[in-house]
Amino acid sequence: MTDSGPALARRLRSLRTRQWPGTRVTQPQLARALDVSVPLISSWESSTAPKVPPAGRLEVYAALFCTPRSLRGDDLVRLGEDELTAEEQRLREKLLHELLTLRAAALGEPGHTVFHATRNPWQFDDGQQITLVCGRLPPELLTRMPYVVPEDPDYIELYTYADLDALFELHGHIRACNPGSEVRRRTPRELEPDDLTAHLVLLGGVDWNDITTGVVHQLSLPVEQVNDWKGENGPYFDSGSERFHPRLSDGRLEEDVALFYRGPSPLNKERTLTICNGMYGRGTLGAVRALTDSVFRDRNTEFLRERFGDSPSFAILSRVVILNNLVITPDWTSPASRLVEWPE
Repeated sequence: MTDSGPALARRLRSLRTRQWPGTRVTQPQLARALDVSVPLISSWESSTAPKVPPAGRLEVYAALFCTPRSLRGDDLVRLGEDELTAEEQRLREKLLHELLTLRAAALGEPGHTVFHATRNPWQFDDGQQITLVCGRLPPELLTRMPYVVPEDPDYIELYTYADLDALFELHGHIRACNPGSEVRRRTPRELEPDDLTAHLVLLGGVDWNDITTGVVHQLSLPVEQVNDWKGENGPYFDSGSERFHPRLSDGRLEEDVALFYRGPSPLNKERTLTICNGMYGRGTLGAVRALTDSVFRDRNTEFLRERFGDSPSFAILSRVVILNNLVITPDWTSPASRLVEWPE
């Protein structure tokens, strides 16, 4: 991919040579950090005929140059998400926005709105509100729960939420990744119009979360969730050519099926929509943990970058193994974990 991008080339060269006073990163150091050749680094910095790097490479630039702690001896090493301070995260997002804007201009797209579904899906760099929507348990289940009657002195509101494990896991993670944003949790009946036009995260399927039901009908998803609880094999996701059922043994869940979707929100095109949805609650938790689990989140995010590139939206239907009643985080880099991918 070539074009006249001198402004981007100058900025990349400046990051390497002037980002940290008294320290000059060499092209070989940067090449090793990016796992590319030195001539390719030179071509991106060329003052005469610069090449335009892929967006994914610019994400790594931003992650590397947001902190001098990336320098470890003679090596330049990208720090993990949980290693960056809040200020370093803000600088990374600022750098990334700048570099992607320069890239769009270099490609002749000055009016291009920068949106990349696969750039840390749990980080939003615009400071806008983020709304997590979780279904509420139906009355017949609430009658079996303690502390769910508001008049009870020991009333605990969160006990009334479905997919509580997934909500607890994700709420804290999103707040940590977005210290400048207001993060709200809502059930469908608590929502206000402003909640729905924010960055929207839907937890749970179309049985208890009415917002998921309403929104999925506006999307061209590759699969459909069918709540056939009374059928011979129970509920399933239908791809049109194949049905994917959870697997149970003597009533015990051994494997769930989970959908992760990310794209522009149909309710506000300048905000995002994310869906984490399993046939059972542990499938929903598995979809969430694919990108929060410290062991898997970086490799799964990198897989999204490599697999879907600059696609504005994507979806993955994956297996979620349950072992000894524990949710095993899906490894999306393993083909055995992935059932359906979109776009193909």
